[in-house]
Amino acid sequence: MEQRHLGRTGLRVSRIGLGTLSWGRDTDEHDAAEQLKVFWEAGGTLIDTADVYGGGEAEYLLGQLVERLLPRRELVISTKAGSVPDPDPDRRFDASRGHLLAALDASLARLGTDYVDLWQVHAFDPWTPLEETLQALDIAVTTGRARYVGVSNFCGWQLAKAATWQLAAPGTRARLAGTQMEYSLLQRGVEREVLPAARDLGVGLLPSSPLGRGVLTGKYRQGVPSGSRGASEHMAPFVEPYLDESAQRVVEAVATAADGLAATPTQVALAWVRDRPGVTAPVVGARTAQQLRAVLSVESLSLPDEICRALDDVSAPVHRYPDQDWSTL
Repeated sequence: MEQRHLGRTGLRVSRIGLGTLSWGRDTDEHDAAEQLKVFWEAGGTLIDTADVYGGGEAEYLLGQLVERLLPRRELVISTKAGSVPDPDPDRRFDASRGHLLAALDASLARLGTDYVDLWQVHAFDPWTPLEETLQALDIAVTTGRARYVGVSNFCGWQLAKAATWQLAAPGTRARLAGTQMEYSLLQRGVEREVLPAARDLGVGLLPSSPLGRGVLTGKYRQGVPSGSRGASEHMAPFVEPYLDESAQRVVEAVATAADGLAATPTQVALAWVRDRPGVTAPVVGARTAQQLRAVLSVESLSLPDEICRALDDVSAPVHRYPDQDWSTL
């Protein structure tokens, strides 16, 4: 698998990352082990997790498998901290220095490693001064607990402010290497401000849900199949927003392109986001090793320009003032 630099740093990662959102919950140890082996044998290196995935079980499971199956030095382990499982919407994020550093130590213990390659703030915390949050990233790097740092789910101005703050004192603050955001043919909101800011500031984009929460695979074209995420009680609300008519038009265009290229809708949708300017590595999840093999087969596919333009057109988000050039309005 091709390797890419994450942003304007020396960190190299596989251009497809393996997500572990379902590990320890819907994906058991056997299936996780099979996925990890398939991913590594395909040349994959970037493994993405978080301290809240499976209530910590995803990190623990990953740590156990790496110890038994793969050389730690050949993997790029990325984890996140800052989300807290609190039903109160005002308390779902805690990016205070104390919480973040304690969470990092707990992540390292579960992962069974002295360091993570990439540590990200899971979400912006409006109740904590941003400079305090970023100081936690600096401490993590200077103490060797994280090799590189980044953020996740920051909007455009939040990312720009954070990245600029870190760049303002080179040598004493750790620059942001990456930002993780949802990005797919069904969710192109990052193109308004996040992606332009990331490209300008040298921050690599790690798209999550690059297959539109599974909808772009085409599995929902005839309804919600049993056994799918859309049919599960805890994941149905996650999938449902992408089952409307506008999403269906995009799905049909992807299916048409796949037929013309003798490819699958999964391959077409993933190749589109993988090769967008500013993207480093989409992070994909799978329930089984067989599904993961099908996803990783995208490595040999590059979309023709005319296909990319057609998909761009059918999925184009509406950009109005101030996102659109005022002189064209």
